[in-house]
Amino acid sequence: MPFLITVLVIAAIVAILAVCIKIVPQAHECVIEFLGKYKTTWTAGIHIRIPIFERIVNTVTTKEQVLDSPPQPVITKDNVTMQIDTVIYYAVFNAKLYAYGAVNPISALANLAATTLRNLVGELELDGTLTSRDTINAKMTEILDDATDKWGIKVNHVELRNIIPPAEIQNAMEKQMKAERDRRETLLQAEGHKAAAITRAEGDKQAMILAAEGERDARIARAEGEARAIFLAKKAEADGLKALREAGVDSTVLELKKYDALVAMSNGRASKIIIPTDVVEMTKSNVIFSEASGLGDATQPDLTPDPVIPKDDPCCD
Repeated sequence: MPFLITVLVIAAIVAILAVCIKIVPQAHECVIEFLGKYKTTWTAGIHIRIPIFERIVNTVTTKEQVLDSPPQPVITKDNVTMQIDTVIYYAVFNAKLYAYGAVNPISALANLAATTLRNLVGELELDGTLTSRDTINAKMTEILDDATDKWGIKVNHVELRNIIPPAEIQNAMEKQMKAERDRRETLLQAEGHKAAAITRAEGDKQAMILAAEGERDARIARAEGEARAIFLAKKAEADGLKALREAGVDSTVLELKKYDALVAMSNGRASKIIIPTDVVEMTKSNVIFSEASGLGDATQPDLTPDPVIPKDDPCCD
């Protein structure tokens, strides 16, 4: 009998400790009331409560949570009805405000997000709504964060996940997109043709410039070659005259050289050669001198013996 009583006492103590001791896990908070009035908030760790007098009103998590709102109809400024759904990222930062701020804080947050979205989209037209996601997200985040502070909720970010316009609007948008693509394709083709034409023109221009430069360089080279040839010819002639002077040649030979030069200048293209008077006179004098002196006669002497003429025989007279 005493053993049974001991066991019952130990079991009662264990049960009382199990009821009195509360372990709060990490990232969780518990709101405690004492006789129906808020007393304190337990954070992570071991806590002991007084049975009957203290009770845990609410246990909340302080981790970030996601509220996925279903699609809802929203009317734009130009009277287009669209279906838009949102995703809200929030976290509880004050367990007391979360427990006593609103009857159902999550439902209140969802309804507040829906009304805020309708207000913001109602100020925009269809095109503005489709291109202003970031603006709508930022404004909704700011408005919801300010409104939910008294509920102990911190709204970190709001995202518009889907914007679904009516079917006829989607068809019109697809046609508009196709027309825009066709326009861009036409512009790109025109720009390509323009660039190709410019490139060809630039190539032709460069080719003409290079051809002109090549012709110019060729002419310069030919002119330099001809000038060099003339210079060398004149130099050779001058060297020849210098050599004649050094050899002691008289003026008569020089005059004959002038005559040879005149003949060479004609190069077979002139039918008549006009010879200066002094050259003619010089040539005549040279011929007369040659005939008189026998020097310079180009004719061969006649070596045929004179015929023998028989003399008269006196005996036959």
